[in-house]
Amino acid sequence: MKILFDFLPIALFFGMFKYAEGHKDWAAATATEWLGFMVSGGVVGASEAPVLLATVVVIIATLAQILWLKARGKKVDTMLWVSLGLVTVLGGATIYFHSEAFIKWKPTVLYWVMGTALLVGQLVFKKNGIKSLMGAQMALPDSIWRVVNFSWVGFFAVMGILNLWVAFTFPTATWVNFKLFGGLGLMVVFVLAQAVYLNKHIKPGTTP
Repeated sequence: MKILFDFLPIALFFGMFKYAEGHKDWAAATATEWLGFMVSGGVVGASEAPVLLATVVVIIATLAQILWLKARGKKVDTMLWVSLGLVTVLGGATIYFHSEAFIKWKPTVLYWVMGTALLVGQLVFKKNGIKSLMGAQMALPDSIWRVVNFSWVGFFAVMGILNLWVAFTFPTATWVNFKLFGGLGLMVVFVLAQAVYLNKHIKPGTTP
């Protein structure tokens, strides 16, 4: 459920992009009306409008996630704050400069920030980030926790590179599809592979 919650802004980004791409005249008029005061030149073209509208939606959706968690008295993960900061800065640059290149960098920067946090935590502060999240749920040797932690570091590094490759090699529509289906699909496959690995190493008498 947390994965689905985390991917909600991406799903909304996808939905808005696809709708706007199929209704470009509406998208251009709406983007110009809503965003004209923010964009360089004051007018949004039909080719730019889908990604600009989708960017606005993902900014609002990420902010709404934080407000929802706050309203329910739940802790907002640091990475969600980082995501809001990135999507606001890079999304704002995308809107102002009419350039989708900025928002395309957002997933990669977020992946690398998460990977770096896990790596620095393990090597510098001797704190295993994955164990901190899951240690109360299962008992594993520290050597296994290190493997799991480094595997997430590698996963985030690869996902960041893969995002850039898709973003700047293929059409924007392909990248949007990858953000939702590719990103979510690879995450689910990786989590399932991790679950299988962890179940093999859980100490007897503990619950996975």
